[in-house]
Amino acid sequence: MAGNEELLLVALLAKKKSKRRSVERKVHVHPILSSRMNTGAHHTLFNDLCADEKKFFNYFRMSKPSFEELLSYVRRDITGTTTNMRECIAPDEKLDVTLRYLATGDTMTDLQYQYRLGVSTIAKIIREVCKAIWERVKTVCFPDVTERLWLEIAAQFYQKTDFPHCLGALDGKHIRVIKPENSGSLYYNYKNYFSILLLAVCDASHKFIFIDVGAYGKSSDSTVFKESKFFRKLENQTLNVPAPQESYSGFGTPMPFVFVADEAFGLSQHIVRPYAGKFLSQKKRIFNYRLSRARRLIECSFGILANKWRIFHRPLNVSLSLAEDIIKACCVLHNFVRDRDGVRIEDTLTVEGLFDMEPAAGPTSRLASHLRNKICGLLCQ
Repeated sequence: MAGNEELLLVALLAKKKSKRRSVERKVHVHPILSSRMNTGAHHTLFNDLCADEKKFFNYFRMSKPSFEELLSYVRRDITGTTTNMRECIAPDEKLDVTLRYLATGDTMTDLQYQYRLGVSTIAKIIREVCKAIWERVKTVCFPDVTERLWLEIAAQFYQKTDFPHCLGALDGKHIRVIKPENSGSLYYNYKNYFSILLLAVCDASHKFIFIDVGAYGKSSDSTVFKESKFFRKLENQTLNVPAPQESYSGFGTPMPFVFVADEAFGLSQHIVRPYAGKFLSQKKRIFNYRLSRARRLIECSFGILANKWRIFHRPLNVSLSLAEDIIKACCVLHNFVRDRDGVRIEDTLTVEGLFDMEPAAGPTSRLASHLRNKICGLLCQ
């Protein structure tokens, strides 16, 4: 009898385990989401978009060849594994969802009904794809800057803006975010909203050369700049900046190469900003005008970025880490598309979305002031 009771007990335990496994394996999917393969935006619209070049560009903010090239860079990182429970989401669908999120600024809840994917799934996809874009494409869109490339950038600046020996335009912008948890006032800026900072240097074709993302919203331009990797490389002379030379500008004496910025940045041997004040001499007014022509390129770059990737038209309602991934991915895509698809008129329209940083320049050195006066004198000869 004892042996039979033991066998019966073992059988009951085995039956309980099998029931538990069947419950664990059972996954509930909402009927709206279960129809993804038949009614999801990617499966119903993508092929039609591929047949119309203009509509494809309007939908994804890039041409079909650019989309396919971008997919080839990130495919390995965003390819999932199909299991017995469900089939993985295809890499092209993941890229489709992410680009649409960045291009329109729609919330993840809106995309849920368009693509028939859960909100948590969409959030995971966006994080995964943005990370892959930054890791795999940044070396293509942000190559190491050589002395030869610096000279080419300086020549383009002189040709387009009439400002000599300029290696780039420098500025920073506030990216609006929803207040991060347990952050106090760290991300609360002087314009009375929460933000993280994007610091960037652009060339004469509105492409970014360097970016720095993630500083506190309460910080000023000069503070963020002095804590950036770009500033450390500039101070350590590891940026391959060309030596002073007469160059193409007609200077009779060798002149150093500089970056142009606004009043928020401190004047230094590498950074030139406008003269302050209202009652300036004619030479100083001419210098400020010439410098502003060069510096406006970074303002245009930020405008093009926000107009093409309209996620920046609203506060980012995501975690700080994902917000940084989104910003870095958009900067990479900005360069990627401009290199391959050129300039579209709709990208140059003036829009709001990014805001200036707080002016807080530090003290000016005598050597830096002498350099600016020397450039001013040479420009007004």
